[in-house]
Amino acid sequence: MKKNSVLLVLLQMTLCGFAQEIFISGTQQSVIEYTLEQTVEVPAGLHELMISFVEPSDFNSKTYQQEVQELSFKFIPDPDKEDQTLDKYNNRVRMYYWNNPQNEIKFQAVIKTNNQVNLQSLQSTASFPMRNLSAELSNFLASTDLVQSDHPELLKKAREVTANSQTELEAVQQVLYFVVENLRYVLIPEKFDALYSLQTGRGNCQNYSHLAAALMRAVGIPVRIVNGITFKRAYSVPVEKSEYSFEMAEGRHSWIEVYFSDLGWMPFDPQQTEFFVSNRYLRIEVGQDNEETIQDGLVKWVRSSEGSQEIPRLAESIGSNFLSDQVDFRTEKKILGIKKLLLAPPLQHLAPAIADRGGDVEKKISPPADKADQEGSKKPVTTPEIDYTKLKYSRPLEIGNLDFPVQFDFLSARLADSRETSSISELKRNFIVETAEYVTGREQFCQLFILEQPMALKNIGLALHQFGGDGLIWVDLSDDANGAPARESVSSKKISTRQIPPGKGYDWIDFDFSGQNLVLSPGKYWITLNYGGSPIMNWFYTYGKPVGPVEGTRSREFGESEWGKILSFEFNYRVVGLGN
Repeated sequence: MKKNSVLLVLLQMTLCGFAQEIFISGTQQSVIEYTLEQTVEVPAGLHELMISFVEPSDFNSKTYQQEVQELSFKFIPDPDKEDQTLDKYNNRVRMYYWNNPQNEIKFQAVIKTNNQVNLQSLQSTASFPMRNLSAELSNFLASTDLVQSDHPELLKKAREVTANSQTELEAVQQVLYFVVENLRYVLIPEKFDALYSLQTGRGNCQNYSHLAAALMRAVGIPVRIVNGITFKRAYSVPVEKSEYSFEMAEGRHSWIEVYFSDLGWMPFDPQQTEFFVSNRYLRIEVGQDNEETIQDGLVKWVRSSEGSQEIPRLAESIGSNFLSDQVDFRTEKKILGIKKLLLAPPLQHLAPAIADRGGDVEKKISPPADKADQEGSKKPVTTPEIDYTKLKYSRPLEIGNLDFPVQFDFLSARLADSRETSSISELKRNFIVETAEYVTGREQFCQLFILEQPMALKNIGLALHQFGGDGLIWVDLSDDANGAPARESVSSKKISTRQIPPGKGYDWIDFDFSGQNLVLSPGKYWITLNYGGSPIMNWFYTYGKPVGPVEGTRSREFGESEWGKILSFEFNYRVVGLGN
């Protein structure tokens, strides 16, 4: 472990760097069995209770196809009445009614789908701005309370972002670039609307969808919000000697579909930085915003005059079984110029514009030439070596990806928001998902952190949750060696899982390095979680790379020598010590 190093003049540029957009082509094809189970605990005194569900329908686009092969519903007890309807967006809604319900109602839906993705060269001649839209399409230009496309601040930003766009596809791409680059994922934001998202730069999948929709609608591009399910099944994209692994939590999710006059409706997921959607998505319901797309899993009730003021409680379990799964993705090209990792099908007619953009950004981050260089001299720039161990360290210093819901109880938290009126009340599901990786199994995981100033290290904390088992856990700290952990490392004190107090959700577990008198110079370091025995631990993560570079989270099978798998998320960690 290095305790001293040369402080480079260009350290800041080297550490920040830039990521790349990956153009990929190929296919995914999977047969998936999805199971939804719900239990509604019914308080005394309800006159009537209604539960609605939306049947997933077949969907075909240039990149994503969904074919529903089987669909079954089961209730205990059986409903007293059921009904079906098509709403104004062609969502097929099933409604079930119980008169004077007692105790609890259990429901199970089993859906079997054939989901395919086909990524080939995507070309569009749709003009921008768009003209002569039908009344049906114009509905998806509307401003709503969550998608404030007519707000002056959003209008100004939309026009600024798309100012140089010549085609609709280019305008859509520029909006998605902006959203991906400027929004940071948080699990439970204060609000979900587009304006809040723009002003704070924070949000969950709803915020990403609403902001992207608002900016596009503001310049006349029809966008609808999609609500559905994502499956926790990783897929990989090979890039040179490594592979990028993409994974989502299993649960409810929101994304968008954009209308093109020559392509039809096209799905995009800005929160997952995909300019398509993978086949790990189950499309269920569409509408103008997430306040409209609430019918799947919606619970409504009417109280009797003497009924209790308690509200029903909803528990939901989601599972998936991949009956077959084939993934054949190939990398087409990588383009510099954006800070986060993006996946996109080949956009041939936009490639020159993107390449120019990448060149411009590259030019901006190039080190400024000094006078000697301008005159053709190759004189190197040198800086004196600093002995960081001689400095005094007294100022508290903490860095890391610190934002996650501490001790949030994912297992027993109410999975819905309630809204009551004088006549009818409703309970709807939310988008809270547990984003975590099981890290005491057959795979090892490591996380990069970057120090921009020297630190006398005390401890490294990880956001962990213990689910059982018995064993020891510890952290290895390594220098960076060409983008991966160096073979030599320093280990923290070991922690017995018996020492970890039981608690709800995830919390900081601090690994002690204080007895080793480590002084870390500015640079890159890797945290690797290790274990002995049989602990069952999850490590919480945040979508995207809110703190570090895109290649800063990796994994490998135990026994392998190379950290060849790059993960699309960032583990939550904190590095604590003293600065000078």
